[in-house]
Amino acid sequence: MNRLLRDTMEEWADEARLPHDLADRALRRRARPPVMAVVLAAGMAVVVAVLAVGLNGRSTTVRPANGVTVPIRPSVTSTDVRADVENAPPKKFVAAGDVAVSAYFTTWLERTPGGGERVRRTWHLYDPRSDGYEKTPWAWLDVAPGLQLAAVLQGERIGRRVGIVDMNTRQALAWIDLEHDVGSLVWSPDGTRVLATAYSQYPEQSRKQMGKDSYTVEEFVQPRIGFYVIDVATGQAAYHPLPSLDRDGKPGNMNARQDLGWSLDGSMLWEPTDTMPDRLWLGLDGVRRDGPAGDRYIDYSGWSKVSPDGRLTLDRDLPPSVPGRQLVLQHLAWADNENVVVLGCAGACKNEFDNGLALASADGERMIQLTGSRDRGGEETWQWVLTRRN
Repeated sequence: MNRLLRDTMEEWADEARLPHDLADRALRRRARPPVMAVVLAAGMAVVVAVLAVGLNGRSTTVRPANGVTVPIRPSVTSTDVRADVENAPPKKFVAAGDVAVSAYFTTWLERTPGGGERVRRTWHLYDPRSDGYEKTPWAWLDVAPGLQLAAVLQGERIGRRVGIVDMNTRQALAWIDLEHDVGSLVWSPDGTRVLATAYSQYPEQSRKQMGKDSYTVEEFVQPRIGFYVIDVATGQAAYHPLPSLDRDGKPGNMNARQDLGWSLDGSMLWEPTDTMPDRLWLGLDGVRRDGPAGDRYIDYSGWSKVSPDGRLTLDRDLPPSVPGRQLVLQHLAWADNENVVVLGCAGACKNEFDNGLALASADGERMIQLTGSRDRGGEETWQWVLTRRN
């Protein structure tokens, strides 16, 4: 009884502080005229940064009775270039155009009772108050477009409680309790819903070292059981069963973690495969369907290959390595109509795992480093979360 009373009082206290405004979501259509392939190479960087402006929205006390006012966008937008080339992962806010590093996670190996090890994540979330990144206790998190709200998962590895957190105050605006454990969260493109993939157990396989460079999986499991689509404004969570893809299926997926993602317009979902096609499409009810027309992804990200004005598209075939030049290893997201946030190979590209985020012009004439470079195969492995700023 005392614990129930304490939890109830904490939730009431969280609900009493609601420093957000309601901004209209302007959905930009991506036209599909004939487009030219873009090949990104490296060169001397000359980037003009626009004046930095704040991201905080105006405060309001209006909120639906059972949820959070969404979507929320900053009252003043920002498109300046922000970099932290001394650090990887970054300590200061990193952004370019309409793309920001809203969060990141580092990985570490946890010892298991059977003498093996499995991957764990430590999450860091952008903090507008310090203009840097703050370590968090959450098992998973994602940031809504506009950098005003974060969806967080309470738990050590997986959990059944999803929180909606105000980025500016770090206060929880709502908690949504689920019947099944979930292991990942993804905001919809319009910032009104959260997709949560459900698992019967922690979806990171445990492995045991057999030799100096050889490992074996201790126990092969495929624990995905379904997913939730959470309406943030009402707090309602609709659950749909969806077992893992079979490891030997065609298409199939031998990975234990099989998180779902959104289509570009938020009307459908996709699940990853490790074969071709590289994703399968679902309706919001979990029923298999044909993919939406016009969806063009960069690998497994939620970003389109087509530039915002519809004139250019990114070529999946990357330029070959050239000694002495920092090359593009992966296209990540269009920052604007002429520049792309990319994963760049450091120095002479002697080690493709020694890389960092960069901003490259679509014509291949300019590149500027956004983060420090670090061997992602070493102890400082980190992975960014990219989010629209506006």
